[in-house]
Amino acid sequence: MTGSAGLGDTGTFGGAGDAGLLSPVSASPLVGALTGDQAVLAAILAVESGWAAVLEKAGLAAAGSAAVVSAAAEPGRYSVAGIARRAQGGGNPVIPLLADLRKNVQALDGTGIGAGKAVHTSLTSQDVLDTALMLLARNTVEALLGDLKRTTAALASLAEEHADTLCVGRSLTQHSLPFTFGLRAAQWFHGVAAAGRQLEGLAYPVQFGGAAGTLAAGTVLASGSSSTPFSLADALAAQLGLAAAPAPWHTNRLVVTSLGNALAAVLDAFGKIAADVLFLSRPEVGELAEPRAAGRGVSSAMPQKQNPVLSVLVRSAALQAPQLVAQLHLAAANFNDERPDAAWHTEWPALRQLLALALGAAGHVRELAEGLQSFPDAMRRNLDLAGPLLLAEGVGAAVAPLLGAKDGLTGKEQLQAVVDQTLQAPSGEQAATYRRLLRDAVPAGVLTDLRLEELLDPASYLGEAAGISRRIQAAFPEFAAPTALPDTDVNGDPRG
Repeated sequence: MTGSAGLGDTGTFGGAGDAGLLSPVSASPLVGALTGDQAVLAAILAVESGWAAVLEKAGLAAAGSAAVVSAAAEPGRYSVAGIARRAQGGGNPVIPLLADLRKNVQALDGTGIGAGKAVHTSLTSQDVLDTALMLLARNTVEALLGDLKRTTAALASLAEEHADTLCVGRSLTQHSLPFTFGLRAAQWFHGVAAAGRQLEGLAYPVQFGGAAGTLAAGTVLASGSSSTPFSLADALAAQLGLAAAPAPWHTNRLVVTSLGNALAAVLDAFGKIAADVLFLSRPEVGELAEPRAAGRGVSSAMPQKQNPVLSVLVRSAALQAPQLVAQLHLAAANFNDERPDAAWHTEWPALRQLLALALGAAGHVRELAEGLQSFPDAMRRNLDLAGPLLLAEGVGAAVAPLLGAKDGLTGKEQLQAVVDQTLQAPSGEQAATYRRLLRDAVPAGVLTDLRLEELLDPASYLGEAAGISRRIQAAFPEFAAPTALPDTDVNGDPRG
């Protein structure tokens, strides 16, 4: 190994020395900038700098302290790799970072105002790291929601464009009933919009409790002033743009598990889209295709292949999320005492990985939705594979009540017998067989040829497909409208 890298030359996305080689879904400059080790370090420093500003404004730190601490808290002054190694000594990265921060504050405090007294006073490591991770989560979710709303806008457009595009519905892998591609896109929209609304409803509270969650040191700090530990905590929340907390939440981890649940819900919805596209883009199905881009979908051995890589990456993220959320819940259930031991430590990587996966997948699924290619002719071809048998439910509902008992069979049983006999015929003959047997079973006086053809038209048995699609979009209007396109693509490159 070479010597330790400084902050500026790690070039990492997911941690010191980790460029995402085995996690391509989240290997992007945007994901790295918002969830990588540099982002964690910057968030911790922002909390410490923000706290110094709060103390100075409250008259609890010398005038000018905040400026000194802010200058000392410039992330470029610190080595991620070095701090990560030294974190083993105290069990978390705040402790070694504080040691370096205090040295830098002392070096920059040229006038000797005692700015160092504003650093970390009355806080504990968990206060700082929990608050820093809330900053990290807020910033990441903000970017994630931007991609998510671009995705829902694209899906809403697909739903409207293909409201009448016939395709086949599938149930337990088999053709079931006539469907529309518009409704399929609307259901994709439904899943993503509902998960997005859940994500939008989250709060990112500041953590402030002191060594044991009693605010004892904060009470001493604020004594003799007009401040209280609670007002200082609220001021820190305002300073950082976070939510105020009614009380310390050192061992009450609903904030974290709720965030994890919401991120997993987003990835679930993304995973549904990816799974459908993976199936529908198979050559033998051919109803959809991913947008093409230079170098995407290539095979190392087969030059003719065009792999649906966007969907593969999105699905890979969706399949990882449940285990990560389970880790958050496992940790939450084991937060012992008033400040926990190892359970807290297991929370950090799981939460950060969820954020990285969700943000990475959001960029890919947005590109997929905005450039998805659809092939209505192939959809109709696949719809016609089952022939008129696909309408057997509708025929039964319309005709069975008109038939009297015959040979001891009810009308419904007579029509089921027609279906059973049809299924015994060779597949290429089933369409003609069903029409003939149906015509033989139902007197012309009960069912005219014209009415029969109406019943065997797939467009006649779509139920409320169009209405369902409209109701879905009406329920989530804020997700149906297009939003401003980000200046960069999923790889962080400028858009043309």
